[in-house]
Amino acid sequence: MSPSTPLLPDPSAPCPCGSGDAVGACCGPVLADARPAPAALQLMRSRYVAFAVRDAAHLLRSWHPTTRPGAEELEASLAEGLAWRRLVVHRTERGGPFDDDGIVEFTALARATDGSAVRLHETSRFVREHGRWLYVDGDVAD
Repeated sequence: MSPSTPLLPDPSAPCPCGSGDAVGACCGPVLADARPAPAALQLMRSRYVAFAVRDAAHLLRSWHPTTRPGAEELEASLAEGLAWRRLVVHRTERGGPFDDDGIVEFTALARATDGSAVRLHETSRFVREHGRWLYVDGDVAD
């Protein structure tokens, strides 16, 4: 299966991560791999946008190699058609420019193709290796 083409928003549009900034000043450069995320929170926000626009390349690139799924598995997950609507960040621990690890707890809200609401509450773990933040894994809460 070949990677899908992401549906990237216009750089002047509000960023889907909910930061209040335009895509071009927020997650856009991280998604385009023009600059690394400066902190775990920014990587998590860019990954949320990547799920929203089905950017498998960014998701794979930002996933730690020890826990990264295969491209076909990720593409199948993205093909489920969830329409991600809102991101709420609850807390962060570490994850700054001088840290080697960090935690971000968030809730992401989506709409399934059948119209039902989907809620993902996760506490995600990140590490910084060679100056780049990577998503390791997360604990999903009920």
